[in-house]
Amino acid sequence: MKNNRRKFIKNLGILGTTGLMMPNIILGNTPENQNYMLEKSRPKVLFFDVNETLLDLTEMKTVVGEALNGREDLLSLWFTTMLQYSLVTTASGEYEHFGNIGAAALQMVAANNGITLSEKEARQTILKSLRALPAHPEVKAALTSLKEAGYKLVSFTNSSNEGVKNQFEHAGLTEYFDAMLSVEDIGKFKPFSDTYAWAARKMQLKPEECMLVAAHGWDVAGALWAGWRAAFIGRPGQQEFSLAPKSEIVESDLKKVADILLTYK
Repeated sequence: MKNNRRKFIKNLGILGTTGLMMPNIILGNTPENQNYMLEKSRPKVLFFDVNETLLDLTEMKTVVGEALNGREDLLSLWFTTMLQYSLVTTASGEYEHFGNIGAAALQMVAANNGITLSEKEARQTILKSLRALPAHPEVKAALTSLKEAGYKLVSFTNSSNEGVKNQFEHAGLTEYFDAMLSVEDIGKFKPFSDTYAWAARKMQLKPEECMLVAAHGWDVAGALWAGWRAAFIGRPGQQEFSLAPKSEIVESDLKKVADILLTYK
């Protein structure tokens, strides 16, 4: 009995000398638990996706629906098609403004549903819908709390420089951000890894010093695979990609994400 007790104490002492061995044994050496200490430290910069993350797309249903003969149910298909062809464009070594890709995608969806839509009509529809989006109700208060706590906030979007400038002016978000980054300046859309690496370099950061806050599973997946940290906002109809690493924070709105970030040291 005494020998067993001495053996237990000896083993406990060995564990204590490593400092981090005990948590690994207790919690399990999983990727999530390897971030046990990291998740409590502040990222140097918070990067925010714009469309759907900060801006509410609800009103787009009306505008896009009007162009599609009242078919508001096609909004999701149009948005998915727009994302698909932004990736096709980048994968082919090309670049085109996100709004123009959106207009082309709108024409494709219209044609597939027996609706005639000219290029001019499609572009006017996208311009009108994307630039007149309001912020989600909780966004301004959440951004205010993060800025007051000393966080550096940067927007990071697939929209053009002019596009996001107009969006923020309309939604009243310009004052909250220290910088606004658009993939237009690198000519590659998110979620290509080169695009996240470019954004980190632009802000003079290492990848692990960056955190993306986004409401799209493909966006946080791209950031995580690029070595960033991520916070996922589960807006209605949005899910994380189960084959990607798990986001550090997963909440239903930006206020809840901000509340967690405010506890970081």
